[in-house]
Amino acid sequence: MTAPRNVDLVLEGGGIKGIALLGAVTELAAAGYRFPRIGGTSCGAVIGALVAAYQKAGRPLTELVDAMEDVDYPRFAAESALQRALGPVGDGAALLLHEGMHTGDYLLEWITPLLADAGVRTFGDLRIDDDPGTGLADYQRYAFVANVSDVSRRVLVRLPWDYDQYGLAADDQSVAHAVRASMSVPFYFRPIRVETDRGAVTWVDGGLLSNFPVQMFDRSDGRTDRWPTWGIKLSARPSDDGADTPLTNALSLAIGCVRTAIDQEANRYRLADECVSRRTVYVDTGGVASLDFFLDAEGRARLLEAGRTAARTFLTTQNHDEV
Repeated sequence: MTAPRNVDLVLEGGGIKGIALLGAVTELAAAGYRFPRIGGTSCGAVIGALVAAYQKAGRPLTELVDAMEDVDYPRFAAESALQRALGPVGDGAALLLHEGMHTGDYLLEWITPLLADAGVRTFGDLRIDDDPGTGLADYQRYAFVANVSDVSRRVLVRLPWDYDQYGLAADDQSVAHAVRASMSVPFYFRPIRVETDRGAVTWVDGGLLSNFPVQMFDRSDGRTDRWPTWGIKLSARPSDDGADTPLTNALSLAIGCVRTAIDQEANRYRLADECVSRRTVYVDTGGVASLDFFLDAEGRARLLEAGRTAARTFLTTQNHDEV
């Protein structure tokens, strides 16, 4: 039997489109790849945490496909009685009172037992202690990393790497709660507050600062990586064929600024280093909106298959002898 080949993974955020991430990851696993470290943002953190947990437990990743089919997706967008009664006014009240229209509680209700069933509760359960050839610093020896935006300190936070910056012991922190922080889409889900010895900070979706940090596992000491890092991105390969469109009013300018903030990282890397595209699986999600939690079963199945198809296409471009 052929030994599995190692690649680290970085998974982009994208709400409901995270189903496509799972399709791509399971296809890579079926092709004989193993993922020592996985970094993820928002839904990428959801999939990344589950893949890391199931892989550590020795369970087939295909089980996660069934788990995703059991998700009651509309509950992510569940509204309070006040919101149902007052409509947009109720949404405004939720924003004023809780800084988010939806609680995000369903994510914890769903993912916590899934992780626990695979033997993962805290980051201590995902420590990498059996790799004698590693050159990683102790604080980086974890199989999963969630990207979070700290809007109080205005910095990108990588959990569990940065827990010590908040006076917290990384091994003791909940993986599920880190995932919940990473997917706290501003204003849509309630943010996460973390008490510190200096007061408190607010954490929101990591995509605000770094939605696709494909370089996060690259070595910084000038030495060659032991194996590559591949990214999975929830959009088609970038193209320069689209028409230029002027922004003609304040609203379109505001929307353009938000989109630029989210997309700027990938665009900067594409312009500065074309090799990033060569290590990225581009999944064409067909215009599905990130927060369309009411997408029907057929649409979800298309996302899963889009991920599988993109991974198969990507693998035809790789020199597998170098992995």
